[in-house]
Amino acid sequence: MFPNSFEYIAPTTLGEAVELLQRYGYDAKLLAGGQSLLPMMKLRVAAPPILIDINGIDELKGWREENSFLRIGALTRHSELEHAAELRDRYPLLAETAVWIADPLVRNLGTVCGSLAHADPASDWGAAMLALHAQVEAVGPGGKRQIPIDDFFVDTFTPALEENEIATAVLVPTPTGRAAGRYLKIERKAGDFAIAGLAIHVELDSDGIVTVAGFGICACGPVPLRGKRAEEYLLGKKLTPETIEAVSRLVPEDSDPTDDLRGSAEYKRDVLRVFAKRGLSDIAKELQGEVVLR
Repeated sequence: MFPNSFEYIAPTTLGEAVELLQRYGYDAKLLAGGQSLLPMMKLRVAAPPILIDINGIDELKGWREENSFLRIGALTRHSELEHAAELRDRYPLLAETAVWIADPLVRNLGTVCGSLAHADPASDWGAAMLALHAQVEAVGPGGKRQIPIDDFFVDTFTPALEENEIATAVLVPTPTGRAAGRYLKIERKAGDFAIAGLAIHVELDSDGIVTVAGFGICACGPVPLRGKRAEEYLLGKKLTPETIEAVSRLVPEDSDPTDDLRGSAEYKRDVLRVFAKRGLSDIAKELQGEVVLR
């Protein structure tokens, strides 16, 4: 199908884009990668009268480290993080997650902030940014604000953005110790949405003690969820087999899956348990200098 007719506007500054959103309100939708919006428009599930294309706004492109954060601009494509060799050592979970997203065509067009703003319960980036304890930067008529990722997913497909706000960046805390990460998901076929997914981020001090722990769960609730119990248990401990086993049992306790055509709730909890054990075991080996095949 073809989308309904619409007016196309391409601002070149962030201020202009905010002003356009303020002027047109709910009649307007932002276009970045378009990998969620355009398919819905073709199916006529969405029919915005006005599209505001933000791809010409240079200040939304690229990433940089500032004020103890990695600032990832809103127009950063999935594939850019997948192939960013300079980020792999300090922010390993970014590439780990990006490679799992859809297919190369989608990764070359889709954006990290666009994926987060879509607020899909099965969002790969939703799980990853929860594990990384990230914040979303938003700009609107009232200025700039930072939204903790825990507060960003209000409900299914409902982000904590005001009508005339733009998600301009995601802010990832800079690791203070040795960092490692894993993203694991099970899907019906390559490139599909997750049946269940788990993102893990761990930082260790010089003694091998966990100083930062993050677990993000996707496709197992109305929004991406944090594995709080597992995080609290893991902090201050070493990654021993006994600790990993205990954590793997805690991760599913913070999930809220339902039975559907892709699997039962019990099955999805079992998947999360296995993923937690597998991911943490790989992280422990990697941080000890072992080569981990995957």
